[in-house]
Amino acid sequence: MHIEPGLVAEGKIWLGYVTAAAAGAVTLKLAAETVHTRGLASLALRSLATTALVFSFFEVLPHHPVGVSEVHLILGSTLFLVFGVAPAAIGLALGLLIQGVFFAPFDLPQYGMNVTTLLVPLFALTALSRAIIAPATPYVELKYRQALALSTAYQAGIVAWVAFWAFYGHGFTVENAAAIGSFGAAYMLVILVEPLVDLAVLGAAKALHRLNGSPLLERRLYNAA
Repeated sequence: MHIEPGLVAEGKIWLGYVTAAAAGAVTLKLAAETVHTRGLASLALRSLATTALVFSFFEVLPHHPVGVSEVHLILGSTLFLVFGVAPAAIGLALGLLIQGVFFAPFDLPQYGMNVTTLLVPLFALTALSRAIIAPATPYVELKYRQALALSTAYQAGIVAWVAFWAFYGHGFTVENAAAIGSFGAAYMLVILVEPLVDLAVLGAAKALHRLNGSPLLERRLYNAA
């Protein structure tokens, strides 16, 4: 889902830094809340795990340029369900940064836009989860329709942000709109795959019930809110 170099002119990139700073402030607030409830060690362990996973998602899993950006299987809803929102946000930000520093330095000027595109949909997904998952339901008991709703919210948020940056950078032209449409259509495949991955991971977690209480996992995975 990278915002490609040149999509947004250098003189306009500043907006990405502003939105990334806002997303970073929300992440810090969530991290502080997590430290208060689970402790610093748990947050650190989960953030390390999510960072490694996100880096592998970007570098190992298939990714293809389509339209105005690249299509990645990021599995944001999976990270949220298994590790929690704060570790997921930290992992997305750090995994993207590590990938940029060591493998794609040409992407670093776009880091603010890219991290915004990853984090803001995660926060929206978190709000949606409170509305569609009953407080008495642990995540290992989620149904397909709930996993689909979470995945769709996250991936739709990514598409919306990529579209915003593309229109911001290149304006409302027919060519630009067609490229955005191609990117959005390609992401439909991710929306179809991610809920199945969520349910498979949750099913494995349910079978490994002895992991209940592990500092490496989100408490809500096994226990009702």
